[in-house]
Amino acid sequence: MSISLAAQNLARVVWNRTAKLCRRGRHWTLRRQKDLRETHKHARAQVKLGSNRGRDAAQHAYAGVVRTSRYWDRLRHRAWPVVARDVSVRRTLRSVANSAGPIVIGPWLSEVGYEAFYWIPFLRWFMRHYDVDPDRVIALSRGGVATWYAGIASRYVEQFDLFSPEEFATRNHARQGETDQKQLVSSTFDDEIVSRARARVGILTSAVLHPSAMFQLLRQFWLGNDSLQSVLDYTEYDGAPTIAAVDLPKLPDTFVAVKFYTGRALMDTPEHREQLRHLVERISHRYPVVALNTNLALDEHADYVFKDVPGLITLDGWLTPQNNLAVQTEVIRRATRFVGTCGSLAWLAPMLGTETLAVYADDHFLTPHLYAARHAYNSMDAARFTPMDLAVLDQIDILEPAPTGHSA
Repeated sequence: MSISLAAQNLARVVWNRTAKLCRRGRHWTLRRQKDLRETHKHARAQVKLGSNRGRDAAQHAYAGVVRTSRYWDRLRHRAWPVVARDVSVRRTLRSVANSAGPIVIGPWLSEVGYEAFYWIPFLRWFMRHYDVDPDRVIALSRGGVATWYAGIASRYVEQFDLFSPEEFATRNHARQGETDQKQLVSSTFDDEIVSRARARVGILTSAVLHPSAMFQLLRQFWLGNDSLQSVLDYTEYDGAPTIAAVDLPKLPDTFVAVKFYTGRALMDTPEHREQLRHLVERISHRYPVVALNTNLALDEHADYVFKDVPGLITLDGWLTPQNNLAVQTEVIRRATRFVGTCGSLAWLAPMLGTETLAVYADDHFLTPHLYAARHAYNSMDAARFTPMDLAVLDQIDILEPAPTGHSA
């Protein structure tokens, strides 16, 4: 072997080894660069993920704060007026109860049904809650309803003894135009009635518990914005009023008292008149019917009048402005059943122990009252109260009255 060949071979080996090492170094460098790029990419992804998570958490927290803030804002707007109203009215009631001397309750100028079903129970609650002596209290109302206020007021002033029926109706109508049918505020007419009542009973001053206090507390329930509890918190329902000493015509041992009047629940239409007459005639086929028509234009309601109905008895000659509600109350108390417009005396009849069929054609404004009535009558073990849509008469026959009556 020649030295030159050996040298060539050795050079090739060194070159190959060196080339191999260079290739390995280059590959290692490329792998390290790739790993570095992957690490950097992963780090950026983690940073981005953390940023997104942080942003999401911040947005979620912010949304929670906004929802909570809005919830408490809505709660404040709903609850605060209620709390403020209750505190204000209770402060007024406490001031009246803690006053020295007589207390005038009224005057009552609104619907009969509101008086019987809400005002009287409200006054019972007031008397008990503030421990007021009935000997201090003077009630102002109309129609001879002194017995409705038994246990509440020791004295009663009849408003038709202070004003003629014509003047009373005119002034009350003007009051409704200035304010509202409901006594949401005390009007100048209210103040004049109180002034004349004080003069009549011989007192110079007195505290006044005006119906506006009750209307402020319960109005939101009637509008559908408050629960029934808002009524139960301020009312006490009890049994029938004391029997009034009024003159009555000779009544049958068993009869049905009927009183239909026009209003939102039962508008005056030819169809309604025909349906109601048919209803009264069906009842009269089995029992005498006593119609509680007053023929007195004392408010905005007009009575449905049914003439030439067999067995129909009227109270003509027995009713005056000063006694009309007292007489009707006692007739209903003695009746086997009361059938009439859902409203007014229909709310009182179950409390008198008389089964009641309350008829309506539109219950839009009756819903809260019907709901309250079911609870109230159950709590006092009143007579059965059955509301009925007049449209039912087109579908089925009416239920005949039960053959049991109340003793006179």
